[in-house]
Amino acid sequence: MITADDLRSLANYLVDRHGPIAVDYADQAVYQLEAQGEAMRADAWKALRSVVEDMVEGRMTGEQVITLQ
Repeated sequence: MITADDLRSLANYLVDRHGPIAVDYADQAVYQLEAQGEAMRADAWKALRSVVEDMVEGRMTGEQVITLQ
């Protein structure tokens, strides 16, 4: 199971590497996984996309601690 720290770390990596385009990459992953019937993996990418978007929009930083609910 992916942890909140894993999500933060992965999102930070994607944003550092790709900038705002990281949101598009996450969208593509969700779309492809859903098309393949991989609902659980798509859900993980949806969560990751949310964190990526928060970082791109400046609502959080790569060092910020996050919690999952």
